Amino acid sequence: MTEGPRLRCVAIRSPRGAQVTEIDWGDGHKSAYPHEVLRGYCPCAGCQGHTGTIRFIECKGAQLEIEDFEVVGNYALRIQWFDGHGTGIYSYKYLRSICQCPDCRPNTPLGEHPRIPRA
Repeated sequence: MTEGPRLRCVAIRSPRGAQVTEIDWGDGHKSAYPHEVLRGYCPCAGCQGHTGTIRFIECKGAQLEIEDFEVVGNYALRIQWFDGHGTGIYSYKYLRSICQCPDCRPNTPLGEHPRIPRA
């Protein structure tokens, strides 16, 4: 279940070979997610374990190439990475929380990857 237009995904753009995925949201916000951030903050248990925070994991090469997206219900995306990894379910709420735009992260310097509390 979504929480209004803020968590309604309207469009996803991620051309093959791109290094950034863009998502348009129902409230008019446009997010740009570098693949380094999407993969680095993969929420699956294999990457994050079962701790109270999500940490950033450095990745490179084929680990940063997206093979496909799958919409999960009306609340999330599953990303299939080119290296075969694909167990992370990225809820729309989670995706909004890791948006890298200056409006969403006004106090986080570019390139800094702090731990994120689990939603």
